[in-house]
Amino acid sequence: MQRQTNGKIPRMLDPATRMKMAVFGANLSGGTTLTAAEGTIKVTWPETVEIAQTADRLGLDAMISVSRWKGFGGDLNQNDRSFETLSWAAGIGAVTTDIQVIATVHVPTIHPVRLAKEGVTIDHISGGRFGLNVVAGWLDKEVEMFGSPVGDHTERYEKSEEWLSIVKRLWSNEEEEFNFEGKYYKVPGAHSEPKPLQTPHPLLMSAGSSPTGRDFASRHCDFNFILVQDTENLAEKISDIKRNAMEQYGRELKIMTMVTIVCADTEKEARDYFNHYVFEKGDWETVRRILGTLDRNSQSGDYKNDKHAINYIAGYGAVPLVGTPEQVVKGLKDLSDAGIDGVTLAWVDYRAGLKVFEEKLLPLLRQAGLRQ
Repeated sequence: MQRQTNGKIPRMLDPATRMKMAVFGANLSGGTTLTAAEGTIKVTWPETVEIAQTADRLGLDAMISVSRWKGFGGDLNQNDRSFETLSWAAGIGAVTTDIQVIATVHVPTIHPVRLAKEGVTIDHISGGRFGLNVVAGWLDKEVEMFGSPVGDHTERYEKSEEWLSIVKRLWSNEEEEFNFEGKYYKVPGAHSEPKPLQTPHPLLMSAGSSPTGRDFASRHCDFNFILVQDTENLAEKISDIKRNAMEQYGRELKIMTMVTIVCADTEKEARDYFNHYVFEKGDWETVRRILGTLDRNSQSGDYKNDKHAINYIAGYGAVPLVGTPEQVVKGLKDLSDAGIDGVTLAWVDYRAGLKVFEEKLLPLLRQAGLRQ
């Protein structure tokens, strides 16, 4: 069933826009970049409101948060300062008019009955613009603060299955109380009012990239986040994911990935800035520890040739689109042509990046048929 609020289709699901675009990670110190370069997000509420209202005015489809409870350590301690995602979404929903507000939530950190009620509250505050990005939970030191182990991969998704099943029933038009008894949750007399403004329920996303994670997204979600490390055979990979969702569950699953943008008037200028914030100002010791990409005894610095490490510093492992406005738009069109339905956008400096987006990229995106 098509998501609607009073007959209006949410931006993220509006078929009139070929490529959906969402601002990502603006609730975290440093955003998605592991760099000491100037202009990164500091995480103050006035800064957050400015970014959200600018994105709303430009017609971007969503603001998507990242759930983070501790930083990654090292000299920068990336993301240690962050706004909690549900209260953040309520605040963003109250100061914007059309953009969707999508809260990322780790399943082990919140009970499904509480999540259902908080999500509905945000949906009403925002006039039917709330969305939920469901994450099974993966970072031990964060999840363990909530009193439970992370568990193995299969167990995490089994728990997420029960969790989301409860949430969706509480969001449904089912009026009678119900009892739920599963392996992980026991909920006697489950009940929640009011119901969401969106019907049949708010937009759902999941970032699972394993076969189990993709199956979870195929059964439950509107969007599956995938990480694109290279574009070789990308179209075939995306086609397989979408086909499996349709064949196994009769559901149309949309695919989204991340990009980080470095755009300048010349390719050299963009490349020089990319090299500055990644190679000169990047926190290489921390990325080495996070990704485990190097031999611990290596002191050669060869890790700076590792693509995964470079992309993590550049933007959480996102596809780096570096170059002129024309080159950046071509990169986005290539992703769209491969079957990508939407991208998250991030920059070193979000406010400066949104200005370039408005002045240099948006006109070209419209000419390319990617945006209205």
